[in-house]
Amino acid sequence: MNRKNLLLIPMVLGTFFVLSAQETKVYTHENKAYQDALALYNNQQYQAAQTIFETVKANTKDQETEANSAYYAANAAIRLNQRGADKMMEDFVERYPTSTKRNSAFLDVADYYFETGKYPYALKWYKKVDESSMAYSDRERFNFNNGYALYASKRPQEAERYLNKVSTSQKYGSQAKYYLGYIAYEQDDYDQATARFDQITDQDVLNEKLSYYQADLNFKLGKFEEAIAMAKKQLPKSNRQEVSELNKIIGESYFNLEQYAAAIPYLEEYKGKRGKWSNTDYYLLGYSHYKQGDYENAIQQFNKIIGGNNNVSQNAYYHLAECYLKLNRKPEALNAFRNASQMDFSPEIQKDAFLNYARLSYEVGNAYEPVPQVLTQYLETYPKDAHQLEIQELLVDSYITSKNFEGAMQLLEENKNYASKETYQKVAFYRGVELFIDGDYEAASERFSKSLRSAENKGFEARALYWKAESAYRLNRFEEALADFVKLQSLPAARSMPEYQELDYNLGYCYFKLKDYNNAISYFKNVVNSNALDEQRKNDGYLRLGDSYFVTSKYQLAMKAYDESSKMNGPERDYAAFQKTLSSGFLGNNSAKIEGLNEFLRRYPSSTLRDDALFELGNSLIKNGQESEGLRTYDRLVSEYSQSKFAPRGMLRQGLVHYNASRNQQALDKLKEVVQKYPNTPEAKQAVATAKLVYVDEGRVSEYAAWARNLDFVEVTDAELDNASFESADRKYVEGKTDAAIRGYEDYLKEFPNGLHAQNANFSLAQLYFSKGEKDKALPKYQAVANSGNGEYTEQALTRVCEIYVEKQDYKSAIPYLKQLESSADIVENRTFAQSNLMKGYYGQEDYRQTIAYAEKVLKAPKIDDRIKSDAQIMIARSAIATNNEALAKTAYQDVKKIATGELAAEAWYYDAYFKNQEQDFEGSNVAVQKLAKDYSAYKQWGGKGLVIMAKNFYNLGDAFQATYILESVISNFAEFDEIVAEAKGELTVIKAKQAESNSSVDPNGN
Repeated sequence: MNRKNLLLIPMVLGTFFVLSAQETKVYTHENKAYQDALALYNNQQYQAAQTIFETVKANTKDQETEANSAYYAANAAIRLNQRGADKMMEDFVERYPTSTKRNSAFLDVADYYFETGKYPYALKWYKKVDESSMAYSDRERFNFNNGYALYASKRPQEAERYLNKVSTSQKYGSQAKYYLGYIAYEQDDYDQATARFDQITDQDVLNEKLSYYQADLNFKLGKFEEAIAMAKKQLPKSNRQEVSELNKIIGESYFNLEQYAAAIPYLEEYKGKRGKWSNTDYYLLGYSHYKQGDYENAIQQFNKIIGGNNNVSQNAYYHLAECYLKLNRKPEALNAFRNASQMDFSPEIQKDAFLNYARLSYEVGNAYEPVPQVLTQYLETYPKDAHQLEIQELLVDSYITSKNFEGAMQLLEENKNYASKETYQKVAFYRGVELFIDGDYEAASERFSKSLRSAENKGFEARALYWKAESAYRLNRFEEALADFVKLQSLPAARSMPEYQELDYNLGYCYFKLKDYNNAISYFKNVVNSNALDEQRKNDGYLRLGDSYFVTSKYQLAMKAYDESSKMNGPERDYAAFQKTLSSGFLGNNSAKIEGLNEFLRRYPSSTLRDDALFELGNSLIKNGQESEGLRTYDRLVSEYSQSKFAPRGMLRQGLVHYNASRNQQALDKLKEVVQKYPNTPEAKQAVATAKLVYVDEGRVSEYAAWARNLDFVEVTDAELDNASFESADRKYVEGKTDAAIRGYEDYLKEFPNGLHAQNANFSLAQLYFSKGEKDKALPKYQAVANSGNGEYTEQALTRVCEIYVEKQDYKSAIPYLKQLESSADIVENRTFAQSNLMKGYYGQEDYRQTIAYAEKVLKAPKIDDRIKSDAQIMIARSAIATNNEALAKTAYQDVKKIATGELAAEAWYYDAYFKNQEQDFEGSNVAVQKLAKDYSAYKQWGGKGLVIMAKNFYNLGDAFQATYILESVISNFAEFDEIVAEAKGELTVIKAKQAESNSSVDPNGN
């Protein structure tokens, strides 16, 4: 209840008399009608009286009787609230200027309006009264009534003038002092108010009103003990609303006396204004609990203070943060400190809050703004602060802990005094690893080189050298990689790093790529004999050892190595079996080779090497004299693997077998079939050349010429010029004269677009364009090779076409090529590449069924790294979300979370928070959002979405401050994400509308 409203009830006023001093004459009046009218008037029967007075006025010859009748008729009209009543009274005054009732008319009307509470009307008539001709007894009533009417009309200064005139009146004095005191009270002149109240002697006035206001006045004057005593005395005599206000006075008085335990029960009894507390009310009770060490109850009060922007709010948020810290709830403390730091009502609190906000940002992460930005801002705001060194160290570490290594490098390069050379060395190393994982090996190598130039820490020096060598290897700079790996062997610190165990493995591969097979053999022997390497590495070591023996014609040793790999049952056991069988053939044991190839085809029905095996089997059967069986094997190859590069080779072999057996027509039929089905391939061109020999043997040269002229990929008459032109360009390519080679290949293709070497020229030209970064020029050349059939370079060209389209995110163009690559690739990694990008392409087209199907294919592929695996799992998860299959999405995101890095990990942690919120595990959901904020702050969109989830969690946990503060921060800090801001605004409006029901400081419209 508003304390001021209690005073608006007027005190008991003087009795209002309607008769004047001349009424003795009236009673003896000879006009009986006049006397009857007067009797009716005095009995308040105004309507009947008015009628008679009007009749008397119209018929009397006596001027005084006429004037009196007009007077009473007008008075009756006023009391009957008739329209035009005021005009009647004004007409009376104007018509009878000498009437003895002229002045009393003004006063009587004014007093009537005063009695009925119509103070503006009363003031209008009081203004007309001639105070100089007024009786003394009327003067006191006039001054008091006029003063109170002015007070009630909110004109306190004018009211004081009249009330002061009766402040010593025996009849009106106590009431006048009461209102004079209250006017001073309303104007916050508490000393004057107290002086006036102290002068009141009327016990009724004192008992009825003043105890409450004197308690409040003492409180406002800082006399808290007197305020408590008076308020407690008044409590038993007060109504419910006053009891609430008195409890507040007592509670706040104890609060100001720092008697917080005593304050709490009285503060809790306060019911608020119209049932609502304000932010200040919550602060007083919260701070009292805080001072008692009851942090949980303090939080429950402080966190109801939302939307505040004043010194009370700043204090409240600061102490709220301290309470959270006492209870080890650091993420919540961060929000409260941040809020307090953004207010400048107390610079001391602002600075300390900012310091704590900066520290906590480093410690638990910050989803609103990058941690380095917070720390940098603190250093700029308080450049000579005692905590400068501490914040500088945290700043450097913040870049590291938030994995913003590039930012850390830049910071340290610009501020060398912030950290040691060793810190820079580590930061550069970690940035290099990050770039390496992203596949940017050139940039990674540069960062590793920077790390090595600051080589203070020997352990990190060794690791940087290792990964620099790995980067060079991935860039096909094998000699550079070998040099760094060899150098690494001489570093003592290298032996203790985890990567050292793979050094022999990497050296073996470098020598293998450089075709130094003897050295490769030495290192791969070390690999297979190592106890430190995992089974996958050892298995791969046996395969490469076998390959090294194979290419150096040591077939017995190769077979032994392949056999060991097969025993390990690794993902490439089909390759080991195939190579072992080939080795048998090279040892001259053709029967063993045939038996081995047939066994291979039985054991590995889904191997990607089946087309190779069928081709080799056909060759071996022909060589072994089993011609018909060999020809049937070639037919099987063509039938089962028509898109394989071995299909045209098999058909060509069939043609040659028929030709060698003098079955010329059969030979021609098969050779022409090669040309028809696989035009533009090297095999087609060889088939044309062989067919020419057949036609010559048959004496059918003109028939050959007619047939060959219809082939658009053979220039029959220009073969020599064709060869010479291609060899000229190719020689420049071999010599490393790139620009000359490009011109040569371009000239060749312009002259011989369907020449004998068109496929080779297109591929070489595409490779040169690609190496120069001219991918748009390379694309049509790769496409020409990819579309020309299954040649030597088809798979590489297909892979490049797909890479270029995928890089452009042009999946519509990429998908046909990706499907072709998937079905024809011999290299497992290329097939996995095709499948993983088909997965992404179908996702972009919203074909979620195909997306999930290809993601599952990718996950089944052998030897995929975690990055590809997490891509597949994220595609399953996103497709499940898009199709409302939240059970599948939840499982998939859990799998992603285990292995993903970067933005995919941020997405997985967001959905971890989302699903936990759905399950009402609000605290667990907040833990996930905090992980997102701390480790993945670079991915702002996921951070913003996570904060909205966190706000919902806090509101469900009963913490309105955290909820509203987080949402307001999202709205102000994530403006670039319209969808996130819209959701935050919607949630904030709902919460504020709900909080406004109990907190008068909250705008119910959510503003």
